[in-house]
This record gives sequence, structure tokens and C-alpha cells, in this order.
Amino acid sequence: MLQYGAIATMNDLKSRLIDSARNALAQRRFEDAHRNAMQVLQTQGPEAEAFFVLALIAVEHGNAGKAAEILDRAIALTPGDARFHAHRARCLLVINRQDLAWPAARQAMKCGPIDALTFDTVGVVLTRLGAHEEAVQLFETAVSQNPKDANFYYNLGASRQFSGEFEGAAKAYKRAIEIDPSLYKASSALVSLGRDYGDPALEAKLEQAFESGTPSAERDLHLGHALAKLCEDRKDYPAAMQWLKKAKALKSRELGHDPEQDRKVFAAAARVPKSVRSRGHDTDRPIFVVGMPRTGTTLVDRILGAHGDVEMAGELSNFSIQMKRLAGTPGGFVMDAPTLEQGWNLDFSALGKAYEDSTRNLVGEARRFTDKMPLNFMFAGHILAALPNARIVCLRRHPLDTCLSNFRQLFATSFSYYNYAYSLEHTARYYLEFDRLMRVWRERLPADSFMEIVYEDIIADQEGETRRLLSHCGLDWQDACLDFHQQDAAVATASSVQVRQPLYSSSVGRWKHYREALLPVIARLQEGGVLDADGQWLRPRAAAAQRT
Repeated sequence: MLQYGAIATMNDLKSRLIDSARNALAQRRFEDAHRNAMQVLQTQGPEAEAFFVLALIAVEHGNAGKAAEILDRAIALTPGDARFHAHRARCLLVINRQDLAWPAARQAMKCGPIDALTFDTVGVVLTRLGAHEEAVQLFETAVSQNPKDANFYYNLGASRQFSGEFEGAAKAYKRAIEIDPSLYKASSALVSLGRDYGDPALEAKLEQAFESGTPSAERDLHLGHALAKLCEDRKDYPAAMQWLKKAKALKSRELGHDPEQDRKVFAAAARVPKSVRSRGHDTDRPIFVVGMPRTGTTLVDRILGAHGDVEMAGELSNFSIQMKRLAGTPGGFVMDAPTLEQGWNLDFSALGKAYEDSTRNLVGEARRFTDKMPLNFMFAGHILAALPNARIVCLRRHPLDTCLSNFRQLFATSFSYYNYAYSLEHTARYYLEFDRLMRVWRERLPADSFMEIVYEDIIADQEGETRRLLSHCGLDWQDACLDFHQQDAAVATASSVQVRQPLYSSSVGRWKHYREALLPVIARLQEGGVLDADGQWLRPRAAAAQRT
């Protein structure tokens, strides 16, 4: 039997090794952290803190699935530690297990005591699950416990912005910048709120930072996009375009995006079998709002969400995730050619049911709900095979405004499906592939299930197009749908500021301010048949009329 002194010595050794592992991890000396954590396990037996260090190392190396498994071992040893549940929830999000991330986040909040980082971690999870109001409370607690962490203030600002608290968001972003002027994403987020919330001296500060600082892709993206927005606000469009090009140049070179890969994915999506033998899953609850990003999908989602029978679920990847899981194709991408092709061989009833089941944590038993993932346009055929009573609404917008708005947008750099948007040329080519696929859906999908609606038409005739939209979705008329901007529901998209305003037309024809820079895009789109010789848009309805 070990004597007390020997036990104390072993405990001291364990504490020293764990402290060394933590310090090495904080300094990103991963080999040292791993070695110390493993020494604890090899000499002291199972130890939750050692497992926690190993899990965080796995996360840093992009292996969230392995990290979740290691965290399960830590939780088995110490089930009441909130940190383990919070980080497990975040890992589950990364591997697209939203269904498991929800209960993991809830379990974290049941534990205690909870430190600031754990509050922030759970807040990030809830934000990505669409629970923005709850997330705001968690971020507020995090900054109250640790008022010197700029990232906590940034997360608080983003969550307040999604929830429509723009003044509070601006205060949080400004505090983040005060703490850490190099947190450039806070500066670009502040600028995105509009001039009413900005700092009159901000433009000069950002320009100096861009010209004098050490270049990096992330820095250039955030500073350049912020400066482009400030130039556009004062109607200096040539300067705005120059900043956009500067912003994207380094990241574009890093990515080396190949449009040919996009073409292969679109071709796989369009390769629809002549007959699909499936009865699908019998539900009419989902309404999918799809289309190129920045074309009005959030606007339509808010119009539908104002209806008393409709719950907005946000931008969900659930359908593509469930299809990838059932298809069993290799690789980490849910939207790739092998998955789209194998998707036609699935049990569509099982796919539809798996999708609906996966949404219950978000929408409960809501009579109808919207799924506003723009890229679901790629899966429209599979969606209606799996959910034949669902409705799909596809947004269309003038091709030049679509291409420009995609190029102007600072998309999440971790979301590789939008890598085309770092180049105007690649964006134009992507648009042409999108337009060809929409022609396939127009010809192959039932007109009472798949509907195209034009953004400019909604602006010109809000009530008429809203009635047409509601009729397509099988919803009765409600006046509230015209007052979509008065909703309190959170908006976690690039349109979080705009859709809280009444309908406006200033975005229509924005491309004309950038005509000179867009001349190569115009030529490409004319060659692709979406613009005529005079540069006029050959709209979807006109194309349909020509075929008949």
C-alpha cells in the first residue's frame, strides 16, 4: 500500500505535468503539451485534465471528431465539468452533429462553476444553432467576468447585431477595438452597421493600418472590405472597387480556386436520372429558400417568417449533411460530385425523415418552417425526391447585381463553398453554372413545388409578389407579411441590418456604379446567354415564355 508521502509526491508530479501541458498548449507548443499530457496518463492513469489537453490539441490540428471522442473520456471521469461539455458541443458542430451539439451545450450550462471562456464557448455554439437571444446573455456574462478579452466583446457585438441591438453591437465592437486594435474583424463589423454607429476617424485609422501593418490574408480581407464600404457610403465607387480588389488579392492567391471544380459539382447536380422511384417522406412542413447568396433570400425568409404559421429555422446544412451521411461518400465536403451522384441511389423516404427529424431541436412541432440555406439550390432535385410535398423558392436577381454583391461580400473564410467570390471572373463563371442548373430545375421539377421569384419584382410590387409567394407555399394571406421588418427574430446573415428596414430600392442597379470594372463580367455573361447584346437581362420568365 502506498504511504501518504508517496501519494502526495505522485499528486505533485501530476499537477506539475498538467500545468506544463496547459502552459505549452497556451504557447502553441503542441508537441510539449502532448508529451506532458501523455506522461500523466502513462504514469498516473486516466486523468480528465490530461484528456482535456489532448482534445484541445486535436481541435487545433483540425480533428474535431477525435477531440469529441477524447472529451467523452474526460466527461466519463468528471461529468460535472462545464468546460468538457462546452468544448464537446463545439466539436460536434464542426463535424455537423447539430443534433448532439444542442444537448451538449445545455448540459454545460447545468454544470458549475462556469468560467468566462466556457460562457463564451457555449455562446458561440448557441449562436451557430440559431439561439441568438440566449447567446447574448452568455456573452454578456463572459465580458462581465473577463472585461479585458477583445474576442468576448466581438462575440457579444455579433450576437447583438444578429438580434437587432445595433447600438449595443456598436459599443461592443468599439470596446473590442480599444482592447485590441489588431482585431480587424471588429472594425469591419462596426463599419457594416452603417455610418450612424461608426467612428468619424475610423477610415483614416484603417487605411493607415492596411498600408503600414504586416500583410495577412485575414487582415487584408477585413480592413479592405471595411474601407470599401466606407468609400461606397460616400459614393466613391472606383475607390471602393480598388479596396475590394486589394482586400481579396492575398486570400485569392492562397486559395488558388479552380472554377473547373465548381463546374464538375454543377454538372453532377444536373445529372438527374430520367425517373426517380421514390414516394419520399410525407410532410409539407419545410419551405426551402434558395438562390445565389446576396440576392434576397433573407428578405423572402423574413416575409415568410412573418406569417403566423411559419417558423424560421435559419441557414441549415441539415439536408446536405443527412444526404452525405446516408450516401457514405468519402471526404469532408457535403456538396461534392460523388455525393450528388450517389444521392440518387438513396432511400428517399429515409432521407426526408432524417432531415425533418434533424430540425426538431430548432423548430419543434411548428406547422411550417423555412430553411434558408442558399446553396440548397444544388440539391433541389434531391430535396423534392425526399420531400415531395415541400416547397422550394429560388431567388433570382439581375446577374450583374448578383455578381457584384457576391464580390462585395466578406464571406466566412472557413466556408470554402464561396471561394469563387474572391474573383470577379470566377464569380461570373459560377453565376453561369448556377443559371444553367436553374434551367434544368425549371424543366424537370414540378412548377407547384419549385418557384423562381425575382428580387427586383418584389421591390416593384411587394404585395403582388408576396401574394404569389404565399400561394406557392400553400399559406393564406396575412397582412403581417408586408411588415416583415418589424419582426423581432434574429438574423444571422449579411443582411442583418438591411432586413430590419422597410423595403427599399437602392440596391437595385447598384452594378451601374461599377460598370467600368464590370466590363469583363458583362462580356462573360453575354457570352453565356444571360445578357443580350445590349446588356439587358434575359430574365427567367422571359426564357420560359420563349420555350413555349
